Amino acid sequence: MAKTGHFLSDIQTIRKRAREHMHEGAVTAGYAADRKAVLKILNEALATEIVCVLRYKRHHYMASGINAQSVAAEFLQHANEEQGHADLICTRIVQLGGAPNLSPDGLLTRSHSEYVEGENLVDMIQEDLVAERIAIDTYGEIIRYLGNDDPTTRRLMESLLAMEEEHAEDLATLLVELGKKGEPAKPKKR
Repeated sequence: MAKTGHFLSDIQTIRKRAREHMHEGAVTAGYAADRKAVLKILNEALATEIVCVLRYKRHHYMASGINAQSVAAEFLQHANEEQGHADLICTRIVQLGGAPNLSPDGLLTRSHSEYVEGENLVDMIQEDLVAERIAIDTYGEIIRYLGNDDPTTRRLMESLLAMEEEHAEDLATLLVELGKKGEPAKPKKR
């Protein structure tokens, strides 16, 4: 169905409003989301990413056993990617006029995921997989909550969700491979 009329019916009003409110940066009158709620959500996602970085880093350094080298490399790659996610979230928080909460105080209470060290390589992979699955579910909820009210933040969360799904698949594959090599991996449940 073809749309009729003009895309921007009053460009003069838009220009005037842009000049009057330029101190608000990226947040314009067209921003439909509850900015305070979005900033809280983003700071919780930031805490989640930081906890994941810390857990992956520990697992990277503590990995031991016959398959440790390749698994440790995977942990480090995930840690670096999670740090990149945290940086993207910080940038978006600032764009929305907020401040990223990087304080270690209350980090675990703000995070969706937990910090579980794991006893051995398989435990570590399983804990990271659980955390990725938590991120997948919560990021999906965030995306649905944002809808069309904040498309930029929604797209950011969609890109992070895709990476978290990739991480989960990597970890699930590692568990299967370790099980085939004789280590105590649990079978994949579908």
